[in-house]
Amino acid sequence: MSQRLLTIVLILVVIGGFVGLKAQSPDTSAMLSQLQQISQTQKSIEERISAIELKQSGMLSMIQNARAFPQQPQVAQPPQPPRPPQEDVNKVYEISVGNSLVKGDKDGKVTIVEFSDFQCPFSARFHPVINEVLKAYPKGVKFIYKNFPLSFHPQAEPAARASLAAREQGKYWEMVDLLYQNQQTLGEETYKKLAQQLGLNVEKFMKDYNDPKMKEHIQQDMNEAQTAEVRGTPTFYLNGKRTNARDLAGYKAEIDQVLAGGK
Repeated sequence: MSQRLLTIVLILVVIGGFVGLKAQSPDTSAMLSQLQQISQTQKSIEERISAIELKQSGMLSMIQNARAFPQQPQVAQPPQPPRPPQEDVNKVYEISVGNSLVKGDKDGKVTIVEFSDFQCPFSARFHPVINEVLKAYPKGVKFIYKNFPLSFHPQAEPAARASLAAREQGKYWEMVDLLYQNQQTLGEETYKKLAQQLGLNVEKFMKDYNDPKMKEHIQQDMNEAQTAEVRGTPTFYLNGKRTNARDLAGYKAEIDQVLAGGK
């Protein structure tokens, strides 16, 4: 209620009180009593009006706040992708030799299997360590290399075919080493140059390079990788158990334990 309306109401109350007082009695005490009642009535009206105005003010403030700070719609959170199962570090995988060649002591008690990608920089970094291991253990250790070309490395699968084509002429391990050494320039021209460097018949090499059976061999390696739960390159296994050894000292610690009768 506005201040103006309040004033009008109070005037009417006062006038009404005096009119009633005059009509009833000229007695002064009665007049004073009437005035007190009018004052109390005025006070009651003012309190009620104040309460109404306070309530209206609160509602107005809520409306203004709602306009100034509209409630933001809640955005649904996208579902989180499932996490890969936690790796069992003690799990032993059955990895067959398959069509792969064996390097080192074929009767060795220790078998190291590598799943790798010729275009992977980490594979290029850690693969040469295997040659150090085989040199340190001419007896007791054998090595198997398997291909796991990653889809985002366009030359990984062709390089794998180049290694297998060199295998047809007895230069597999030599080509594997050269491919890693020339990782920055992988491509058909590089494969031809490396074949020439190894003294291969380049025409036969390229024919074998394009032979569909090379892709079949690579697919067999990838099937083995799936069975062994390979998630990236390079991944190494020592007697079927995934190993984090990446230098000669790390391999020696595990190899010596096996050769001494441990697991």
